Amino acid sequence: MSTTSPTDRPRRRSGLRRLLPTWRMVLGAAVLVVLLLGGAFALAWYTIGIPQPNANVQQQNNTWLYRDGSLIATTGPVNRENITIGQIPASMRHATVAAENRSFYRDPGIDPLGLARGVFRTVFEGAEQGGSTITQQYVKNYYLDQSRTVSRKVKELFIAMKVDRRMSKDQILAGYLNTSFFGRNAYGVQAAARAYYHTDAKHLTVGQSAYLAALLNQPSRFDVSTDSKADRRAALDRWNWVLDGMVDQHWLSPAARAKVKFPQPYAPQPPNGLGGQAGYLVMAARDDLLSHHTLTEAQLDAGGWRITTTFDKDRTAAMATAVQHRLSDQLDPKHRKADRDVLVGGASIDPKTGQVVALHGGTSYLKQWRSSATTEDYQVGSTFKPIVLAAALAEHARTQDGTAITPNTYYSGRSRRDVQGLPAHTKPYAPPNEGDRSYGEITVQEAMDKSVNAVYAQLAVDAGLGNVADLAKQLGLQGVHAVPSVALGVSAHSPLDMASVYATLDDHGVRIAPWTVLKVRRSTGEHPVLPKHPGTRVLTAKVADQVTQVLRGVIDDPGGTGYAAQHLDRPAAGKTGTTDDFKSVWFTGYTPQLATSIGMFGWDAKAGRQVSLDNLAGNGQAAGGTFPAQVWTDYMRAALKGEPVLKFPKNSHGHGGSGGGWTPTATASAGSGGGGGPTSHPTPTSRPTPSTIPTPTLPPPTSAPPTGPPTGRPTPTLPPPTGGGSPTYSPMG
Repeated sequence: MSTTSPTDRPRRRSGLRRLLPTWRMVLGAAVLVVLLLGGAFALAWYTIGIPQPNANVQQQNNTWLYRDGSLIATTGPVNRENITIGQIPASMRHATVAAENRSFYRDPGIDPLGLARGVFRTVFEGAEQGGSTITQQYVKNYYLDQSRTVSRKVKELFIAMKVDRRMSKDQILAGYLNTSFFGRNAYGVQAAARAYYHTDAKHLTVGQSAYLAALLNQPSRFDVSTDSKADRRAALDRWNWVLDGMVDQHWLSPAARAKVKFPQPYAPQPPNGLGGQAGYLVMAARDDLLSHHTLTEAQLDAGGWRITTTFDKDRTAAMATAVQHRLSDQLDPKHRKADRDVLVGGASIDPKTGQVVALHGGTSYLKQWRSSATTEDYQVGSTFKPIVLAAALAEHARTQDGTAITPNTYYSGRSRRDVQGLPAHTKPYAPPNEGDRSYGEITVQEAMDKSVNAVYAQLAVDAGLGNVADLAKQLGLQGVHAVPSVALGVSAHSPLDMASVYATLDDHGVRIAPWTVLKVRRSTGEHPVLPKHPGTRVLTAKVADQVTQVLRGVIDDPGGTGYAAQHLDRPAAGKTGTTDDFKSVWFTGYTPQLATSIGMFGWDAKAGRQVSLDNLAGNGQAAGGTFPAQVWTDYMRAALKGEPVLKFPKNSHGHGGSGGGWTPTATASAGSGGGGGPTSHPTPTSRPTPSTIPTPTLPPPTSAPPTGPPTGRPTPTLPPPTGGGSPTYSPMG
């Protein structure tokens, strides 16, 4: 029999209470939910790993700099240059945290409260408020994509927590600032600093840092260059909010905050910046890196390199200005065909180091991709004659009658005089002088001043055609052959080639091959080994200085073909050059500090062939002593402004009067045989009106100069040009 009291029995629930869960049911359900959530969390934690980085986020540009660190251009598929946390100033780090995630240094990679606020605002207010931390945004940029899905958000949360455990806060912040988009096609804070303030990130001020941090929220809207007044006000409000946040976080004092004025950014610039001369400079430096095997093409195209070049920003601009002033202001391409078919190339070298300090490749790389500064398409004419003289002096050569050759040696200057002593089985050779003009007995010095072909054709044979060709090769010229016409510059070379030859004379016979790259580094710390640039003695100082003194006469002599360069008003040496049919005209010269070559070339872009520059600017025959010498003088005056006026050393024989050349003295004649020159020498012929002697029609070298685009050059990772390879000349922008 039961002893349980009726009051001890469980009461049955009645009414609405029967529909409510018991506390046991609630507890059980809660435990079940916790277990399920915990299991889901554990499953997600162990199944969602840190993935490989996105391929596109690792792409960087290459940054090309002038020698002073200012920007030439950036190249590559993405405008990004990664930098280390040490290169990001504290002001930028603090501004970013104040703008994007003030709990960054305390949170575990996610902010649950911020996430909850974001969900609430998205669901109930319709506002896009992600609540993402800096770590989450870095994960989204670096590992995931920009899609707005639940699965992507879940991955982002778990990866962010793992990244926070694996990486330091500084590493995460640097990664975020290197991968974020700032507008103006700038990815990363370094590119942004360049785009908005034309400086490196490490030089950003507090105000600039706050503005770049403000951009992270809405880059397009907060760019104050916009036409929208409302957007500009919003940008200023955001900027002020960031600064106030820096004060709240004790990174900026109220007093310092009050002094910060809005740093107006520069106006937006076209991407890449390869217009004008920039593309030519980049291509020259790129070719230098590849030819010296400093980097492979694959390494260079991978991006992330910061290349400091030897190019001087002011001198490069000065050369472009000289071309603009002397050519564009005087040419009339609408009414004169000769004025439409003009290319101009220039190169300038420091003779003591071999550094290329300036180039002029053409009107603009984006219009004319082939550089007239470095392309070896055009014959150099009489600018080759100093090499002939140097070979004769170096070899202690003698005339056909056995007289030692010096700058004072007399030769017959008769036009079409048969050259004596040609190698066996060589056809007779008798080059005409310019205008078929004949001279009497003149010295080697005078023949250089007036650019007399008959004299230098004979001098080349007397020096030995093979010796002349060998010396040219030692001076860096390729494709020079031991033919009777060698003295008249029938081989094709670039302005850079010729500037290097004359730089060797300038440096007293020591050749340093021209080079363009000072420094190469990467944000990862890579520093490729750069080649050394030792000098090689090609000529004795005595011979080189003798040639320099002769070339001074070309400029100092009122009858010299380079007399236009006298307006430089400082000691200079140089030589003009004009080729057959006036297809190219040159002036190459130097002072003790700088060697420069300027070439003008006739090019019909539509026909794709070389053409004559005859009647350029309506002035009749083109000549090296006109436009090229004028451009050279204008450039050198600007390039050497503020530099001391230095003198050349006197030649070792003690000559070198006020004109820089030799005073003629009576020596044995080199005019015997064929020339019929006298053996008793009259006073040298009076100096004619300055002119430049064109190279006559001569036996060609083994192959004609190329007229198409050059071959064998690596294809750059650059935007394709919009025009043809060699356009007509137009005023420079």
